[in-house]
Amino acid sequence: MNEAVDFFLRHIQAERGLAKNTCLAYYRDVKAFAGWCGKKKKDLLSADGAFIEEYLWHLKSDLKLKPVSIFRKAEAVRAFYRFLILEGKLSKDPTGNFRTPKLTERVPRTVSKKDISVLLSFPGRDGFARLRTIAIIEMLYATGMRISELLSLRLESFNMEQGWARVFGKGGKERIIPVHKKAVEVISGYLEARQAKFGGRAVDDVIFVNRSGRKLSRICVWKDIQKLAKTADVREKIHPHLFRHTFASHLLESGADLRSIQEMLGHASLNTTQIYTHVEKSRIKAAHEKYHPGK
Repeated sequence: MNEAVDFFLRHIQAERGLAKNTCLAYYRDVKAFAGWCGKKKKDLLSADGAFIEEYLWHLKSDLKLKPVSIFRKAEAVRAFYRFLILEGKLSKDPTGNFRTPKLTERVPRTVSKKDISVLLSFPGRDGFARLRTIAIIEMLYATGMRISELLSLRLESFNMEQGWARVFGKGGKERIIPVHKKAVEVISGYLEARQAKFGGRAVDDVIFVNRSGRKLSRICVWKDIQKLAKTADVREKIHPHLFRHTFASHLLESGADLRSIQEMLGHASLNTTQIYTHVEKSRIKAAHEKYHPGK
């Protein structure tokens, strides 16, 4: 079965077109389930729906995992058994009749327009790192791209004259995102500082680089944004992915249609994008409760 689990990883990497991190998460989830089977002296091939539901209950009651984690692990196990059927190892799917845990719909947190304004207007004259951080926030908020997409964005993939960026999202899917004039100006200023700092030295061809001229890491971006927010006296806890949520929410609030937002975010399904309609509804409800004279 260890060999089957290894083949499963190769299968989802090659056939499903899932992102690398998702593939590795599924692989670890299936390995954990295989370990549970071993502990219970149960052959993976003879596990039935009741046994799998017992495993999910163990995740909830003993390990105290959140519904979103249990849901992903259940989906990984389901994908593994479907793979075994494809490979001819099983004739019947034991996950065919069991229900995965229902996820409660969480409304994404966003950055207020006031805090966005504070962050983007903060002086960038305190050095290259500060200017880079402001440029990163500007780009994340202007495009809604994922932090992984931004950090992999190459110089040739950003057209400043026409105002667009070419990114490769989950599963290597390519999309073009428009970039407004103000963001182009900020990125242009950062690139001038980048050129002045490194001159003729060999640096990576991604847009955002560290002090050594190499591709910037996620943790560095996270720390820089936290530092800037603290310096700017922004009290909300800020992290890179918040700007993606904020981008979508503010577009919807200003009248953009869901289909266009879906295209810009790179969501495979419109259902994923519809979560932002709940952000708008919650904002309307909060305004009603605060201002309605008859409350």
